[in-house]
Amino acid sequence: MFVAEPAPYLRIAADVRRRITAGELRPGDRVPSTRALVREWGVAMATAAKALSVLGEQGWVRAVPGSGTVVADRTPAKPPLGRAALVRAAIALADAEGLAALSMRRLAAELGVGPMALYRHVPDKDELLRLMADVALGAAELPEPGPAAWRPRLELAARAQWRAYRAHPWLAPILLNSLVRPPVLAAGLRLVDWSLRALAGTGLRRRVKLQVVMTVNGWVGGLAASNAFEVQAEQDTGISGDQRLSADMALLTGYLESGRYPVLTEVMTGVEDVGLDEAFEFGLRRLLDGIGVLLGEQPPPA
Repeated sequence: MFVAEPAPYLRIAADVRRRITAGELRPGDRVPSTRALVREWGVAMATAAKALSVLGEQGWVRAVPGSGTVVADRTPAKPPLGRAALVRAAIALADAEGLAALSMRRLAAELGVGPMALYRHVPDKDELLRLMADVALGAAELPEPGPAAWRPRLELAARAQWRAYRAHPWLAPILLNSLVRPPVLAAGLRLVDWSLRALAGTGLRRRVKLQVVMTVNGWVGGLAASNAFEVQAEQDTGISGDQRLSADMALLTGYLESGRYPVLTEVMTGVEDVGLDEAFEFGLRRLLDGIGVLLGEQPPPA
């Protein structure tokens, strides 16, 4: 099959692009002039000019008055800092190093801006933490319409929170700063509203419905907070929880062998360490069983 050869100006443009991408021509270097291209390629002046025009339209070169045509700097322009980018950067920093490492000055350095630039988007660090929590919790998946029955719905809500806490260990301390009056988050209101729908038609008083949801959320967050402290300690010291446990094992063994804690010693004998996710699963089932009793249901078999 016959394939037409590219037009001469396109072949010239492709050759100049190749030289740029190969590093033969660097940003700021002059590219061959139209006269040089005419001599090199044996084409008309208009053809050479059209090749440079195409390269300019594609962003490979730019005209500089008094200097001719030079290779353009194709480094993408840095996007202007916005609130969303600021919050994403703060979340990434807190995920990597914990809240203790998060300061406005450190965040500004990470973003390559002056500290005062951040205050054009957030008034203070407290508001930044609130926005971070809103974004992190807002990633929790709550299906719509979701289960109609109370138990699977509350279970889904608890698991959505648990995933958010595990992904962002710093989140629990922010939300549990006050369980009764947590920071106002759109994501938090959505979660509570979605959870309360599980209790529609149960006959519970409105106040009790709120208490049920607060109990579930508080238990999940409390367990997550214990993990948050361990993660922060590891980030601060570089020593993992397992390493600390190993260091304390001789002390623990001494206490257990003293005979002063016979029941604890018996229960712990041969029992492996209870992991955080295992504790979550067990506690969630028992908590939901208790809510079932409140609703007058028979508890399921253990």
